[in-house]
Amino acid sequence: MSNISGRGNLAAILSIATVAAMLSFGAGTAVAGDNVTEDQILRALAPPPPKPLTRGLSVGPQADPAKVAEEGAFVQKIRNRATRSLSIGEREEIATIAKTKPNIDLEINFDYNSADISAKSMPSVQALGKALTNPDLKGSTFVVAGYTDAMGGEAYNQDLSERRADAIKRYLVDKYGIAGSDLVTVGYGKTKLKDPSQPMAEANRRVQVINIQNKETASK
Repeated sequence: MSNISGRGNLAAILSIATVAAMLSFGAGTAVAGDNVTEDQILRALAPPPPKPLTRGLSVGPQADPAKVAEEGAFVQKIRNRATRSLSIGEREEIATIAKTKPNIDLEINFDYNSADISAKSMPSVQALGKALTNPDLKGSTFVVAGYTDAMGGEAYNQDLSERRADAIKRYLVDKYGIAGSDLVTVGYGKTKLKDPSQPMAEANRRVQVINIQNKETASK
């Protein structure tokens, strides 16, 4: 009886170990290859909570009202603009403002030499559509910025990055009913590599989404 019990315990231990190994492998695969989720996008693009006012304690430096007004005027200026109509100066100003705003990089792949979204990247684009129509984000103004790797000429990559940003916007407008005026598209070609040490790396072929003006700020 004890031998049977021992074999049973051993079998149970081996079974548990096998399940644990499978779960561990599955989790690693999910981290490495899964598309980004709606919740991840929501957290990344949510505006930071206002600092609470407490008696006798400083709340730190406050935003300069003049700068906030200037940024707001600039955002209104670039809304409803065609991607290719943005000047180099305007593209750089968007990049400067974006550094201080909630943003997320999405590794969205496109078919070779085209602006067609690849099938494997569609779940990430759909998660983006759901996130931007969530009540917490709906009504804000977002920048959709396209980037390429360093292969090819500057003019070619600039055009390709703009077409890819436009493709994401078109999908979000058509499939999720997001107002086109709430999506500002811009292309940077190969001028702003995420990983300059590896100019051909996939990490450089990305779409960045920035919450450039949340709905509360826009309504003021």
